[in-house]
Amino acid sequence: MIQTMASRIHHRHLEVFRALMLSGSATGAAQMLFSSQPTISRELGRLEQLLGYDLFERAQGRLRPTARALSLWAEVQRSWQGLDRVVEHALALGLPHQASISVLSLPALSHALLPGALARLHREHGPVAVSVATQEGPLLKEWMAAQRFDLGLAEQADAPPGTRAVSLPAMDEVAVLPAGHVLACKPVLAAADFANLPFVSLAHDDPYRAQIDAVFEQAGVTRELMLETHSAVAVCAMVAKGLGLAIVNPLTARACMGQGLVLRPLAFSIPFQVHMLLPLHRPAVQEVGWLVQAMQEEAVNTL
Repeated sequence: MIQTMASRIHHRHLEVFRALMLSGSATGAAQMLFSSQPTISRELGRLEQLLGYDLFERAQGRLRPTARALSLWAEVQRSWQGLDRVVEHALALGLPHQASISVLSLPALSHALLPGALARLHREHGPVAVSVATQEGPLLKEWMAAQRFDLGLAEQADAPPGTRAVSLPAMDEVAVLPAGHVLACKPVLAAADFANLPFVSLAHDDPYRAQIDAVFEQAGVTRELMLETHSAVAVCAMVAKGLGLAIVNPLTARACMGQGLVLRPLAFSIPFQVHMLLPLHRPAVQEVGWLVQAMQEEAVNTL
């Protein structure tokens, strides 16, 4: 029975009720809704008929809300506020400075590459709302495949299902040393320069750790391996405190320079490349294209 009545009560009925509560009379409600007083009175009568009870007491041309009307009014106000927020959000989405982009990034890239790209984006297009989340490789791919973010920043080229990868220019890994270290006087470091020195490593499951270890193994160079971490930022912080030397990506190294840290190029090449992951099944947002362009420009600027 209630469902049947609800299906016959339309949004217009509630709009009339709201106007009556705000104005206090059928004439005032008619002016608010650009209607006529008889039409408003007729639609109010129809609503009361459908509900099975009166919403207003009629007294000397005025409408006095009943207790039921006051209870209904509280619910209508909450609903209208929610509708107003929906309308405001819909209108805001049409303004560049109100658009919102969600980015999922490897922690190191959120520290090194992304801030410069966002600054470039704001300079060229004005403020754009951006939400940045960080995650390591396996979950990053899973979340991007689930279409949860507008843009992903990864180091591996293979795009997860439901995404496409856009590669940034390739760079080379670099050495980081404590400021004042004896090797800082050398313009380029070879594998032999690291022999028997404390070395801060990336974690064992990091793909760049495997490449770095392979270079030293092939060169027959032994390092003192006492510290390791998943975070390139943490590697740089440890090196800056004099805990050893390290090899990290050039973006993180440059971002950490000036904090007791210097970087030097290597005589051998360990390629480093960032890949932007774009979901194939999320609605296209113009601002994402702007950020992609800013990322490309920022990457070229760091070469």
